[in-house]
Formats: sequence, C-alpha cells, structure tokens
Amino acid sequence: IRFDSQKEAVRYMELKGMLEAGLIKDIRLQHHFTLQEAFKTIDGEPVRKMEYVADFTYIDQQGNFIIEDVKSEATRKDKVYRLKKKLMAQKGYTITEV
Repeated sequence: IRFDSQKEAVRYMELKGMLEAGLIKDIRLQHHFTLQEAFKTIDGEPVRKMEYVADFTYIDQQGNFIIEDVKSEATRKDKVYRLKKKLMAQKGYTITEV
C-alpha cells in the first residue's frame, strides 16, 4: 500500500491494530464520496463530478461511521479541502482530522 505521507502510513498501522483487536470493523482506504455529479453548463461545457476522498473510513464499537483524514496544519488550511469539508458537512458527514 502506498500512502501520501509517513503520518498516514502510521495511522493505517494503528487502525489495522484496532481492527485486529476487534475495536473497529469495515475499514476502507481512499473511500470516495460524490459531492457534485457531473453536468453540462448552459453552453454545453462538461463539468466533471466533484469528489471528496477520505483517507480512511470504518465503523467504531458503537456502530458509528467514522471518516478520517490525516492532515498537516498546512493542508488543514487548504481552501479546496475546507470547501469539501463544508460540503461533506452539508451532506451530514463529519470528518475527523488526525
């Protein structure tokens, strides 16, 4: 498995240990969420769909669906990420930043 950062790889190992211990289940890597479907403008210009890709998703012991994203301080401030985080919240999802 290739990770975007060492921090993300370390978090995966932590989650894998939690999975093996039975603390979480159904872990997924690079889970895609569609924020906006593809469409064509009035002028016929195609616009690609917009997605948010979570680093990890899983179900915790209480049955909650958890979305995790490993972020540095710099990437937490990224305008595109902040916009996608707001759109995810509008859909009822909370992103846990690690």
